[in-house]
Amino acid sequence: MSKIIIIGGGAAGMMAALAASGNGNKVCLYEKNEKTGKKIYITGKGRCNVTNASDSEQVFKSIVSNPKFMYSAFYTMTNDMIMDMFQSELGIALKVERGNRVFPESDKSSDIIAGLLRAMKKRNVEIHLNTEVKELITENNIIKGVRLHDGATDNGDSVIVATGGFSYQATGSTGDGYGWAKKTGHNVTDIFPALVPLEVKEEYAAELQGLSLKNVKVSFIKNNKIIYSDFGEMLFTHFGISGPVILSGSSYIVKSIKKGEKINISIDLKPAISKDTLDARVLREFGEASNKDFRNSLGNLLPKSLIPVIIKLSGINQFKKVNEVTKEERKRLVGLIKAFPLTVKDTRGFNEAIITQGGVSVKDINPATMESKHIKGLFFAGEVIDVDALTGGYNLQIAWSTGWLAGQSAAGQRCL
Repeated sequence: MSKIIIIGGGAAGMMAALAASGNGNKVCLYEKNEKTGKKIYITGKGRCNVTNASDSEQVFKSIVSNPKFMYSAFYTMTNDMIMDMFQSELGIALKVERGNRVFPESDKSSDIIAGLLRAMKKRNVEIHLNTEVKELITENNIIKGVRLHDGATDNGDSVIVATGGFSYQATGSTGDGYGWAKKTGHNVTDIFPALVPLEVKEEYAAELQGLSLKNVKVSFIKNNKIIYSDFGEMLFTHFGISGPVILSGSSYIVKSIKKGEKINISIDLKPAISKDTLDARVLREFGEASNKDFRNSLGNLLPKSLIPVIIKLSGINQFKKVNEVTKEERKRLVGLIKAFPLTVKDTRGFNEAIITQGGVSVKDINPATMESKHIKGLFFAGEVIDVDALTGGYNLQIAWSTGWLAGQSAAGQRCL
């Protein structure tokens, strides 16, 4: 019989608790908040995007940092296995939506948390709420337990650190795990806000505040090379841009931005048609509005709030009659619609970031077990590790997989 201590009652911590319980093991989970799963509660806009039902190739393609590190963890607890666990064992009906995103049928993240709590209670997991761990106790590079905020100690055979990252700090993710990792000899990479809205340099972005664009293609460009592009939705805000496509793209550029490197964004407002086809359509629109002012000819092509900005950028006099617009001016207009330009100034902060990029170096963790390579009996799981992915349920899958593997390994159910 082993005693396993888990620090953090988020997705990775609760999954680790379920995996470690059984076989006579005693599992104690410490959570500094008044309840478990605070970050789960707000994921997917309160609906909880449990995982993604795509095949394994797509899953690994969607992991931005250190996908190879995830092989053992993912195949120990795949997305299919997670869905089966939630439905068969926890009794939570799931549904698959656009982009293979998986949600509870009820659209309530609270159902996911309640199901995990029921399962932990059934497996006799001791949950200590409002209890903050202050430090790890080690001796001769072996974990011995933890010291709590009141000075008390709790001894254990294994400790799993599942404290989360540094984003959404109101949920308790305040970076505690990074400090413990450093103190026990682990490398912690620089951390950055990721899946985060972006600030842009152009003043006209603020004029477009509230404008939501659907079915556009957004490309992120560095040194004249596209480093990420995707189709989908985006939103203009008072500071810049947000929305699913922007959040995903941010994870590929955040390190460059923090280094001061220039990142341009090009938005194709009509990705379904080529430049030539769009030019023909513009010609047709102009033909039907030949005696109108240029400013009154774009209503069928563009959202109303975007028209003044496009006119300004095109350099075409807004009062010019449509039949006087030159071929060169028309080509310039088409070019703008196919490549609306923005320049990234900065990312928003950690409190607006969905996840943290960076963390405990994967070089210091055994990928087959999630055990530290420096401290025997110490394991890491979830966002505290330097692994992150795009939106769509992939980050929760990372938490479930690493948590399950860490829990199994700590309980001696896998060869360490």
